[in-house]
Amino acid sequence: MSSAFLSTKEAVCPPDLLVRARSAGRVRVAIADAGAALPMEAAKLGVDEGLIEPVFVGSAAAIRAEADTLGWDISGFEVHDAEGEQAAGDLAANICGQDKADVLMKGKLHSDVFMRAALRRDAGLRTGQRLVHIFHISPPNGGRPLLISDAAVNVAPDMITRQTALQLMVDLFGKLGNDHPKIAVLSATESVLPAVPSSTEGRELAVWAKENIANADVTGPLALDLILSEASAATKGMADDKVAGKADGVIVPDIVSGNTLFKSLVYLAGGCAAGLVLGAKVPLLLTSRADPPAARLASMALAAIARG
Repeated sequence: MSSAFLSTKEAVCPPDLLVRARSAGRVRVAIADAGAALPMEAAKLGVDEGLIEPVFVGSAAAIRAEADTLGWDISGFEVHDAEGEQAAGDLAANICGQDKADVLMKGKLHSDVFMRAALRRDAGLRTGQRLVHIFHISPPNGGRPLLISDAAVNVAPDMITRQTALQLMVDLFGKLGNDHPKIAVLSATESVLPAVPSSTEGRELAVWAKENIANADVTGPLALDLILSEASAATKGMADDKVAGKADGVIVPDIVSGNTLFKSLVYLAGGCAAGLVLGAKVPLLLTSRADPPAARLASMALAAIARG
């Protein structure tokens, strides 16, 4: 029997995210190993919503068979034949590296194969910057989204990686129309305690941000209640803090806390999670088999905005 804590609300792709994505124009999305039901359904959804122009990479026979199953005429789109997931991943990455596509999307291939293809030196996608995954979580009934980094790529990000995550998040906020976001650095406490490394690191990151990022307010460390609740911020004497209780984004100390936070917002609150890997030449769409259609659509919209 499923937990009573699970939300029964259906994830909804935010209409304003779609509007902003459409205004950026269709993006060319190279889909690595596209010949399976889920990536083909996602591609059709993105085309139908006016967001993407797919570039299919993988078994041409499988891609066309899946398109036929969907009753979808894909004769107007590029299909690049590649047998096996590694070959498909490598070819899709090369297409993006050669500026023949604007976004690299994971199809049915495994995540490690996808990331290895994207990181190959001869793929042309490396920029010298750390790669960081960012989730854009939107409430089911509308309202201000919450961005979370890093919940899927970096297991134990060092300080440089978290600085990169913070800068990339602020840049993404700018493209989303928020020119001065409020960013919280997650810990288990708002006090700096030597026994809690994330608290000392949270303060270090906040100090660094004050000196290096002018277009954001950053507070750390903050526990989750102080990130989300203005009432909690008032109770704990932080009502005047620019971020406490009003955060737009969260920088997490490790993949466990980030993954737990994002899945809590999805499974317990019914949030819609759009995810991107940033820091490469093009945004990377690292989709999951568990993603509902709304999340896949939101991820494509976010990629179009990030690339715009």
